Amino acid sequence: MGELYERATLCVMVSGGGSRRGTGSGGRPGRRPAPARKPGSARKPAPGKPAPRRTSGVEVAASAPPPLGPIRLGAVPGATPGKWIDIWNARAPHAPLVLVEVAAATQHRALVDGVVDVAIVRLPIAGADDLHVIPLYEELPVAVFAADSHLAAAEELDLADLEGEVVVVPSDDVLRAQVPGAIAPRFAAPADTAEAVAIVASGVGVTLMPLSLARANHRKDVDHRPVRDAPRSPVGLAWLRDRTTPEIEAFVGIVRGRTAHSSRS
Repeated sequence: MGELYERATLCVMVSGGGSRRGTGSGGRPGRRPAPARKPGSARKPAPGKPAPRRTSGVEVAASAPPPLGPIRLGAVPGATPGKWIDIWNARAPHAPLVLVEVAAATQHRALVDGVVDVAIVRLPIAGADDLHVIPLYEELPVAVFAADSHLAAAEELDLADLEGEVVVVPSDDVLRAQVPGAIAPRFAAPADTAEAVAIVASGVGVTLMPLSLARANHRKDVDHRPVRDAPRSPVGLAWLRDRTTPEIEAFVGIVRGRTAHSSRS
């Protein structure tokens, strides 16, 4: 009886009754069993991986939005989209943005023909019914004249101050300003704003344009002054309604000031 008791005690100690850790059967080192998970609990994602989302009890791996592709941005002369382009390049470095200059007279055609995907345009724009248009800002009108003109004595001008002046209107004029008592030139309209500035630099007359164009065509022999009651030049962002793409939506978000993590609402 005592012999049987001693054998039973020895079996208990060898087969698992001892206090040694990390031993499996036969006393050899082994891996500790993983703790059981609670029903319905999900395994934590590895660092750097998106957490899976659950749909009706089924785990679905989270997917990133598709990468953006190239985009062609049109811009009328005088527009300065540099800030928006820098933000685009920072957010989508693998999606090239190509800047294309378009004339105000052909800005709608450039969109329709697919020369550009979205454009910074002068408003109003022809064919606006088939476009999405977001007004951005209005440009200050200025009068440009020779640096030694008597008009330079004033800090600001009114249209009435230009009475009796030869007003040079280029073919690409965007202001359409009417100057009472102005003298019409005896020569053909210059082909563009740059040519108009060259004419007034010689001492012949004055020409009106948005401030951005005066700065873009600045010369040492010309000066400019704001014209308080001349029409302003509105600028907007436009694209075709039936060609709205993720790239255009992303650029519109940048123009509207959305951050990289903000929603579209």
